[in-house]
Amino acid sequence: MKLLHRIVLLGLIGWFSCVGATEVGVTDTKILIGMTSPLSGPNGAYGTDMKEVISAYFKQVNDAGGVNGRKLELIAMDDGYETDRAVANTKTLINDKKVFALVASYGSSPTTAAMNDAFGPAKVPLIGTISGADTLRQSPKDKPNNRYMFNVRASYANETEAIVNQLVGLGMKNIAVFYQNDGFGKSGLDGVIAAMKKHNQTPSTVATVERNSLDVSQAVQTIIKSNPQAVVMVTLYKPTAEFARQMRKADQHPQLMTLSPVGADLLVKELGDHARGIGISQVMPYPWNDTIPMVRDYQKLLGKQAAFSYYGIEAYATAKLMVEAIRLTGKDLTRERLVSTLEGMQNFDLGGYRVSYSPNDRLGSRFVDLTVIGNGGRVLR
Repeated sequence: MKLLHRIVLLGLIGWFSCVGATEVGVTDTKILIGMTSPLSGPNGAYGTDMKEVISAYFKQVNDAGGVNGRKLELIAMDDGYETDRAVANTKTLINDKKVFALVASYGSSPTTAAMNDAFGPAKVPLIGTISGADTLRQSPKDKPNNRYMFNVRASYANETEAIVNQLVGLGMKNIAVFYQNDGFGKSGLDGVIAAMKKHNQTPSTVATVERNSLDVSQAVQTIIKSNPQAVVMVTLYKPTAEFARQMRKADQHPQLMTLSPVGADLLVKELGDHARGIGISQVMPYPWNDTIPMVRDYQKLLGKQAAFSYYGIEAYATAKLMVEAIRLTGKDLTRERLVSTLEGMQNFDLGGYRVSYSPNDRLGSRFVDLTVIGNGGRVLR
């Protein structure tokens, strides 16, 4: 009898050891993935678009059997593009919801704060954020929390350099900057200044608007005093649209340029025909070009009647990278093994769009494409 008890006891110890070894957010049948983004408020359209695409892609993967036999479950929370809420949501997702990993964060200040105060210290990987800030691209060798941040898009420095090179190439020397007073705007401003310095130039005027505000009147008055040939706008679609309206109302018609986070489709909806001529740098392949495999798969996922967008194709690329990294990590899935897998994905092809990482590199991509809004709100390359 004592021998039987001993065998049973050893068996129970072994069973508990196996249970204890299971990674947080992972079971034999399921993997929990967390997401915090604006799902309501002035910028809710951004996060909603991303969430819908990621959910649709996860469903497609689950319907085909999941990843290594496990189904993906997305838990999305609304942060309203507010830093404190993004950090609180991230902690809730990690500590209460017990997610395995994070996907598709939004915003430079919210993501940087969440990395430093939440998912970095907790050693929970985040794949993809709508931000090109340098704070999220520093080497993990210098900033240990950055080890858990995997960018999928190019940096604001890459975008602003492409914009400035284009404007200077057209002979423009009087270039102003209108930026959002937060991590996003300041990072973009720094990028413009650095790019112009390479051409021995500096911005002729700089003006700002607060985050989630449409009060751009003072910025307009400041900028028109310099009568600029071009204005680089490091702002989201609502303040961008309001700035463009007030500039035209003041009979000012410089070349307006803005960065990818603006969302071309949302800017067109906000401005209508008045959006024509605004230039936008993009960090994803043209979402209407179905000759690119990733774009074709994205379009097939949503269906022919869907409204395609740059935010949508970025969400698709982010979700696909998450799935492929988990698949390559294998059945014995842990956060650290996922990080190691991602660090080994150099020049990885997502279907005509490539990302690359290493133990000391979190840049992801340097791809930038310049577009302009044409007649009828069409985005032209």
